[in-house]
Amino acid sequence: MPELYAAPARIPVPGGKIIEEHIGAASTAEHRVSVAHMTAPAGWSEPFQAPEFDEFTIVLSGTVLIDHDAGQLAVEAGQAVKTAAGERIRYSCGPDGASYIAVCLPAFTPETVNRDV
Repeated sequence: MPELYAAPARIPVPGGKIIEEHIGAASTAEHRVSVAHMTAPAGWSEPFQAPEFDEFTIVLSGTVLIDHDAGQLAVEAGQAVKTAAGERIRYSCGPDGASYIAVCLPAFTPETVNRDV
């Protein structure tokens, strides 16, 4: 039988970014995958991290910037990107902010994102 998830869980993060998790550990107790809509304000950035999950990102509007060991990748609206588990990366966005969908395998949790302090 289909399961309806009527509203996402809002996950608090610093810097003004809004995470609305529709499917995942925080919202539906699903640990195999998480699906979230992210809204990041202009100039937002977060610390470097080395997540224990693969992350697939689809940019809906704006630009998502990903710093990695070899430089920086700009992902524009209409494009998608995959980052691999264990890879040291840092997400930020351009001057117009960004709206994007993130799919994590296995699901995102604060304990498995491994952000620098």
